[in-house]
Amino acid sequence: MNGFINLNKPVNWTSHDCVAKVRKILRTKKVGHGGTLDPAATGVLPIAVGKATRLLQYLPGDKAYLGTIRFGVQTTTDDLEGDVIASQSCGDLSLSQIESLIGNFIGDIRQIPPSYSAIQVDGKRLYELARKGEIVEVPGRNVQVFTIDILDWRSGEYPELDIHISCGAGTYIRAIARDLGYACGQVATLAKLQRTVSSGFHLADSITLEDLQTQVDAGNFQPLPADFPLQYLPSIHLDPDFAIKWCHGQKIPYETQTEGLLRVYEKHDFLGIARVEAGLLIPKMVFV
Repeated sequence: MNGFINLNKPVNWTSHDCVAKVRKILRTKKVGHGGTLDPAATGVLPIAVGKATRLLQYLPGDKAYLGTIRFGVQTTTDDLEGDVIASQSCGDLSLSQIESLIGNFIGDIRQIPPSYSAIQVDGKRLYELARKGEIVEVPGRNVQVFTIDILDWRSGEYPELDIHISCGAGTYIRAIARDLGYACGQVATLAKLQRTVSSGFHLADSITLEDLQTQVDAGNFQPLPADFPLQYLPSIHLDPDFAIKWCHGQKIPYETQTEGLLRVYEKHDFLGIARVEAGLLIPKMVFV
């Protein structure tokens, strides 16, 4: 069994928990995920099965989220999973103030990931260091935020803002919530998060772990094709003789005006991923 599952991750499950559950349901060890989701978050978690795990590194980085930011509260983790370290009334904060500042978080921006994150510093995860009480300088990173749409605003002592964000890989929505609070002269934290898009997988087409179990029990489960999330890459179809050579690791002459990664096929069969360089089709990952 080789392919992908568009999983709708439940709340309070880690991404690793989901992988372990899928392994148990499918009775196979070769399972991996693309794009970690925090335990408190829900939504799209791409799951690779079998040889498709080798394709995880080639998934596109596009992502989209529905989130709720709560102002007046600051936590150790920048979401409601952490301990509250500051609380202050924000009753005077207005939507117009938010609207005047939100544009600063769109485009190529620099952000500092939360202290509780999977970023590695000197070979150790930040969340591991944070749990030990070790204070380290968290390196900033450049990320891309394509759009931020304001969906709803609920005023009050601890007002909440509902937003839709589309962004590139590596963007921390928790950091946007935290920094938007600072920009307003307040503190803020992420109160809720749902991922609606990840690497070409959409929430509307996702399945739950219960759905997966039901399909497997009924004998009608089929993973999505291994090349499903790779449609952003151009494709090439090889003749049988060239296909055999390429699958054996040989470089094939290929003239084109562009260089980069390609999906490789023989007729309708997905063979893997190649890189075009200096007029050659070089095997990067042979799937068959």
